[in-house]
Amino acid sequence: MPRIALTKGRLLEPALAWLSERGFARPDLAGRALCLPLGRGWEAVLLKGPDVAVFVQNGAADLGIVGSDVLEEDRPDVYDLRGLPFGRCRLSLAAPVGSEAVPGQAPLRVATKYPRTAERLLAARSLWVRLIRVTSSVELAPLLGLSEAIVDLVDTGGTLRENGLRELSVLLPVQAHLIANRSAYRFLQEPWWEEEPGPPPPGGTAADLP
Repeated sequence: MPRIALTKGRLLEPALAWLSERGFARPDLAGRALCLPLGRGWEAVLLKGPDVAVFVQNGAADLGIVGSDVLEEDRPDVYDLRGLPFGRCRLSLAAPVGSEAVPGQAPLRVATKYPRTAERLLAARSLWVRLIRVTSSVELAPLLGLSEAIVDLVDTGGTLRENGLRELSVLLPVQAHLIANRSAYRFLQEPWWEEEPGPPPPGGTAADLP
């Protein structure tokens, strides 16, 4: 059975809505199952964002929906089939309100979940930085003295404001992308991802579909 890896969290609901428009059923998310039937002979597996690309690259999933931030950071060996009309945000440089966050006699310390991407983008802006990799709560880094600035995803900017930070520069626009395993792509007979949106399938659950 072909399998599509979906990113848990903010991308999951819009991804399921996008799939529903193409004739797939919404799976029951009430339980803790991570492999869920979608109908049309497909199943979904729910993963953290970076793992979606890993599963697709290594053939554990045929397709995946993941943020372009993950693709930019990890550069997986997959086909990037198309950008999707959801998950739009931006990767930005931010610093505490009132700070200049400009390198002086020492490199600017920047905390981020995206060290490789940040290194490329900040170097292109001729900024002298020392990157500090963190995996969560990036906004805390300047507040606790770990860094002078951060590079992180920004949507509305509310989290930055709540933590006394301001956006200095947008480094990269981000959105959801559909990716494919290179070997599996050659054998997928039905490019449903190219279909125009249609009405949702009858029945409302994947259990009703073949």
